[in-house]
Amino acid sequence: MDTTQKTDKKYYAPFFNRYPITLTKGKGTRVWDSDGNKYIDALAGIAVNSVGHCHPKIVKAIKKQASELMHISNFYVSKPQANLAKKLVELSGLQRAFFSNSGAEANEAAIKIARKYGSKNGKSGTIVSFEGCFHGRTLATIATGKKKFQEGFEPVPEGFLQIPFNNIEAFKKIINKNIAGIIIEPVQGEGGINIADKKYLQELVLLCKKENIVVILDEVQCGMARTGKFFAFEHYDVKPDIITMAKALGGGFPIGATLCSEEIAKTINYGDHGTTFGGNPLACSAALATINTIEKDNIIEKTETLGKKTLNKLKEIAKKEDSIVDVRGLGLMMAIELNFSGRPIVERLIKKGILGNVTADKVLRLLPPLIIKEKELNYVVNILIQTIKEIKNEQHN
Repeated sequence: MDTTQKTDKKYYAPFFNRYPITLTKGKGTRVWDSDGNKYIDALAGIAVNSVGHCHPKIVKAIKKQASELMHISNFYVSKPQANLAKKLVELSGLQRAFFSNSGAEANEAAIKIARKYGSKNGKSGTIVSFEGCFHGRTLATIATGKKKFQEGFEPVPEGFLQIPFNNIEAFKKIINKNIAGIIIEPVQGEGGINIADKKYLQELVLLCKKENIVVILDEVQCGMARTGKFFAFEHYDVKPDIITMAKALGGGFPIGATLCSEEIAKTINYGDHGTTFGGNPLACSAALATINTIEKDNIIEKTETLGKKTLNKLKEIAKKEDSIVDVRGLGLMMAIELNFSGRPIVERLIKKGILGNVTADKVLRLLPPLIIKEKELNYVVNILIQTIKEIKNEQHN
């Protein structure tokens, strides 16, 4: 344990079960620790560093903006914020944008907006979420999610209902006039890379449109080119009422976004919602530089191609490896589900120079930077499979 880890252990609130390494530098797909060890970051800060660590275009944009104007009150207008709103509206097909600081904040805003719209249409404000989801850790967003995230924080806010994912009949059973909105990830991240079935999501959205229920698509993790489209909903031929974004949007700088239709935006009054830091010029400049990099470097097309190749490779490996229960993914958002806990594998990978992740206990989650080269990703996959076999054999002996 180095000096920084000792300081962290003594003073930082024990919210995270950290791995014993102190990261000091990052560039592209690599990070370095305080001992000089180098790692391939196959987690990308949980899908945040999608264009790599310290991308020169983003660093340049942040430096330039920091020397001009970092923060102003949202009582005033800034050029980076206006330009980012325009860009995201053009990309999404929606008409309005609101900026915050994180995915949880983006989802909080979406829930409030959906309820406000619902109240104008005589609905009590129930928000429906789906099993396996994750929308944040605020009191309202934990109300949408797993019971384990609610334990000890009761009373949890009311007006939330959860039903099975990818089960249209479950939704038909609970449809009523009081449901203000649904919130759903096209690809569940924290839940284990669970992908919404295309026909299911299309029928779900159609039913919501008929009942005037607001459709919130949470693209905090699966957006920003992660699935081989700029927005994951583009795989489904559906039109949401609200989209939430964060994580990769700022290229490593904190920013969240809530996009909505003009019809829904009309129900919002001045002062209904707000933020002090959200949409500050520095964050918006970082986001604009990130989007520009994704577009100029053809990252969407590269992600789609490399994602398909890698997923096919993993599926072929899974046929011969009995410890792998399932392989699934879209773009460079992939999962290897095991029949045993994945944490020992992640710990072993660190020793081999790879930063990975396990979610839902048995699901190894691959979220590499979208700039990763095929050769480099193949290396990660080979080491990962080798480590799975090692741990399996050790547990059986």
